[in-house]
Amino acid sequence: MAFDVTFWGVRGTVPSPTPDHMGYGGNTPCVEVMLDDRLIVLDCGTGLRGLGKALMEGGPRRGLILLSHLHLDHIAGFPFFAPAYSSDFSFRVLCGRPDGGPPLRRVMAGQMEAPLFPVPLREMQAELSFEDFVPGSQLDTEEGVRIATAPLNHPDGATGFRIDYDGASLAYVTDTEHVPGQDDGNVLSLIEGADLVIYDCTYTEAEWSERVGWGHSTWEEGVRLCRLAGARRLALFHHDPDRDDAGMAALERAATAAWPAAFAAREGMRIRLRD
Repeated sequence: MAFDVTFWGVRGTVPSPTPDHMGYGGNTPCVEVMLDDRLIVLDCGTGLRGLGKALMEGGPRRGLILLSHLHLDHIAGFPFFAPAYSSDFSFRVLCGRPDGGPPLRRVMAGQMEAPLFPVPLREMQAELSFEDFVPGSQLDTEEGVRIATAPLNHPDGATGFRIDYDGASLAYVTDTEHVPGQDDGNVLSLIEGADLVIYDCTYTEAEWSERVGWGHSTWEEGVRLCRLAGARRLALFHHDPDRDDAGMAALERAATAAWPAAFAAREGMRIRLRD
């Protein structure tokens, strides 16, 4: 009963395709989760393009796509997702909508309309469904897979996810801002005892103090919450696009020194949570 996590995009806000960013990766958020032969995709940032190419070469022909929210860095890869143009594939696309905004399908189609993109959503030949849900609800998925959700503190709202399968667990908590001196109960509910927590570690505490209200967190807060919740490992995620490889290495050293179970997510990194 395998539970594998692969990072296809780890950068936040905007892609950073420069030589000084390639050690950790320049694509925006996309994480592949394989539960035996069942596919779950977390976010559709520019890293989704690489995942799509891999799926075209072999693998599942159906899957579940979970969007943390609809800011551009988390959906910009969708128009370039090759499987969506093939009738051999089928995907459920879900996103929490806490603010009563436009339906998910309208937003995903909007970024593919002229003059923004030359190929409209209707040209995608895969079987696609777009579903809104209220953050905090339990998602209806396949037997044996439990997916919990919780609202996060982010401009326009965002949703965190926890996936439990065959005794192993993954928490995906990106684009969230902490409040100093307060424990975020929504985050703690998702990460409690998790085998792996993927957490928004865009800034250091020193940097964050000048960016309050931007909707992101720090590696220091990620370490604190994981320790408090008894999580086993922490993947630093949503890397600042201005932080090059040297800066990322320094940040990772500091986080690992504070808690040896912390590490920085890199594009191409694969983690097996359960054999």
